[in-house]
Amino acid sequence: MTRSEAGSCRGRAGSNLLRSVSVRTSLAVLAVLAIVGLLTFGLLSKGSSGVALGEVAPAPSLPRLEGEGNGSLADYRGRWVLVNFWASWCIPCRQEAPALEDFQRRHGDGRFTVLGIDSRDLSGDGRAFVERYGLSYPQLRDGDGATAHDYGTTGVPENFLIDPKGKLRLHLVGPVTSENLNDEVAPLLPGGKS
Repeated sequence: MTRSEAGSCRGRAGSNLLRSVSVRTSLAVLAVLAIVGLLTFGLLSKGSSGVALGEVAPAPSLPRLEGEGNGSLADYRGRWVLVNFWASWCIPCRQEAPALEDFQRRHGDGRFTVLGIDSRDLSGDGRAFVERYGLSYPQLRDGDGATAHDYGTTGVPENFLIDPKGKLRLHLVGPVTSENLNDEVAPLLPGGKS
C-alpha cells in the first residue's frame, strides 16, 4: 500500500468517524432541545390556567384567617372587591400592606372592600402579619395555594379587582403602591373617586 492509498483510507475512516460523531451529536442536541421544549410548554401552560379579564373569578370557600368558619369571594357579590394574594414571608407584601390598608380605610364601604388571601403560609404567621400591619379588611387562608393557582398567580403579591358581578376587571402583578391604587383601581370604583 502506498502512502497516498494509506492516507486515502485514513481519510475515509476519519470521514466516517466524523459522520458518526456528527449524527450522535445531532441526536443528543435534538433530545436536549425536545426536553427543554417540553419543560417550557409545561411552565407556560401552568401559568395560563388563571382567570382572564372579563371572566368570572374563582370563589371557593376558604377558612377565615382570624375567627372561625369559612368565607368566599361570593360573600361579596354586588360589591367591588380587590383580592390581594399575600404571604407573611414575602417582603414586597410587607411593603404594600400599608397602602392597601390606607386604601381600604378611604374606600371601604358597602360597595367596595379589599379581601386578603394569605397563600402558602402558616396560620400563626399570617395572623401576626395582619396584627403587625393593622389590617382591618377581611382575611382568608389558602394554605396549599390551590386558589392562588386557580387565579393564575405567578407568586405573591398579586391583586385582582373583581366587579360586582364577580368578573375580573383588573390584574396587578407585584406589590401595589398608593399611586397604583389611586391611578388604576379608584377610577373603576363607584363614583370613580381617588
